[in-house]
This record gives sequence, structure tokens and C-alpha cells, in this order.
Amino acid sequence: MPHSLPSDKALVPFVSVDHMMQLIHHIGIERMLQGLADYIEADFKRWQLFDKTPRVASHSDEGVIELMPTSDGEVYGFKYVNGHPRNTADGLQTVTAFGLLAAVDTGYPVLLSEMTMLTALRTAAMSALVARHLAPKDATTMAMIGNGAQSEFQSLAMKAVCGITEVRLYDSDPDAIRKCAQNLAGQGLKVTSCITAEDAILGAQIITTCTADKQYATILTDNMVGAGVHINAIGGDCPGKTELAPAILHRADIFVEFPEQTRIEGEIQQLPADHPVTEIWEVLAGKASGRTSDKQITLFDSVGFAIEDFSALRYVLDHIDGTAFFHPLDLLADPDDPRDLFGMLQRAK
Repeated sequence: MPHSLPSDKALVPFVSVDHMMQLIHHIGIERMLQGLADYIEADFKRWQLFDKTPRVASHSDEGVIELMPTSDGEVYGFKYVNGHPRNTADGLQTVTAFGLLAAVDTGYPVLLSEMTMLTALRTAAMSALVARHLAPKDATTMAMIGNGAQSEFQSLAMKAVCGITEVRLYDSDPDAIRKCAQNLAGQGLKVTSCITAEDAILGAQIITTCTADKQYATILTDNMVGAGVHINAIGGDCPGKTELAPAILHRADIFVEFPEQTRIEGEIQQLPADHPVTEIWEVLAGKASGRTSDKQITLFDSVGFAIEDFSALRYVLDHIDGTAFFHPLDLLADPDDPRDLFGMLQRAK
């Protein structure tokens, strides 16, 4: 991992929201989505090296605040993230986040970064990476049900990584559909706005659900899901929040990131604890099968996992080297004599 940013070991590179947006435009959003997918895949293939634990969550009636830590033995990373669905009514983001990487041998941070924008990118990259392995090989169309902050990123990731050419949009809020359609105009996708979820899934080989309300919901009913589709369920991400009818889960082959976390937060919280699932790292590493037939319904029950954030931060650290897309941040007290912290304070007079 690069450790030359910046040259003064007491300064930590900080990537602000503005710098993150500049970096995305510098690289190109589709190219960055492809790169993030590659980094995530590489890290999932060395899954067994990582510390793995369900995220530490503090739940309230309004939402959740979480810490997501992991380490591969050489680098430690964590993300702070919230999820507050009611925020949009006050003009605030549902999700905000920041993250950090540190060297395990010294404990010194080597990167601090915004992760609100980066989480949207890594979530989309993860969805598309999994779809590349689980969706029908000839998939050209995705239904995007839930057209909030994630929807454009999800659509472009499926285009960049899986080659879809059409996205069919539906949201219970017509303004959200219009927003998404306008943002995707000119992005190389055929965009179809739909008036019902049933209309949106017509002809779609990939169905992505991404709604925000913290409740047991039925965005997809059993009769809406035909044979051979891939479902990318990313909206259910905490206890008491789901999107799919339980009958769909019984018909599908289910793939998850980390079962211990997904059984608490994902769609499978609706199933018995012993219901079989496949860990997606096993598919990516060639240790388990993904899609095995044209009739199979595959379901990626995604709640997000710390290794994905670790991969995204690693990608950012690698790609800010030699650029101006970071601030050297005076984050660490680092006196010349490590035993004389008080003397450093006195000299600051």
C-alpha cells in the first residue's frame, strides 16, 4: 500500500467532498466504478485474511449510526455511517459517512476521507460486481425500484460493469423518478420512466430494490418475480427493514456478504436462522457456484460490509498519489522526542 502521502509522517491526507468529486471527474465515473469493482473483487478473494465482525450499530427511532471496522493484518480501516430516512424531509441526506485507513505496524492513520459520495460509488460497484457473476449472461435491462440518492450510481455501475443498455425507473414519489431520469439523460442508457413497480420489471433481467423507509415493506410481491431473474436487494439494511415478500426468498438462491450481519439486517431476517445462503466471496474466489441455470432466481441480499469500504478507501489512496485531490491534515501530535509531548505543548506558546 502506498505510504508516500504526504512526505511528512505527521500529516495525513484528507479527501474532502469537493476533492472526491474532482477525483471522480478526473478518473471518469464509469471507469472509477469499474476500478472499485476490481478492488473489491481482489479483496474478497483474500477474504480469509480479514478481521470480520458485524458492524457496531446504535439504533434509534429516527435511524442508525454505525461503525464498520476491518483489517487485513497490514492495514486497518473503518467507516462511520448513519442511516436516517426522515432526513430528506428536512433537506438532509439519508446517509452520510467518512472513513479512515491506518498502518497496523505503527497505528498511524494514512488516509481520512469523506465517504458519503464514496459509499454510493462502492455500493453500486459491489452490486454490479455481483451481478456480473449472478445475472443472466445476456442481461441488457435493469429495473431500478427506488429512485433516491443511490439510483443513478447503481444504473451507471450496471452499465459500466455488466453492459446493461436500459434502465426502467419506478419510485412511489414521481419527483424522484423525474430527478433520476434527468440525471441519467445523456449517459448512454435508454431510460424508461414507469408508473408502477409491475411496469418497471417488465423485460428486466436484473431487478434492483433500493427504498429508504425503515419498515417491513413489500416492494416486490411473489407474483412479480419470474424465473431467471437476478434480484439486487440493497434497501433492507437494518433490523425491521426489508423489501421482499418472504415467498420470494424461498424460491431464490440467496447470496450474502457476511451471514452473521445479513441475518440481522438483510432480507433473510425474515427466514429461519438455518436457512441456507452462499457467501459471495466464495463465488468470487471460485469456491462456490453462482448462477447455474437459465431458470434460477438469484438474490443478492446486500447490506454492505466493511471490506467493501476498505477496498474503496484503498482505491482512493492509490489514486490520489501525485494529484492535488487531498489536503495534508495536521491530525497527529508527533513531537521530535516521542516522550516529550508536554514539551511540544509548551513550545507552542
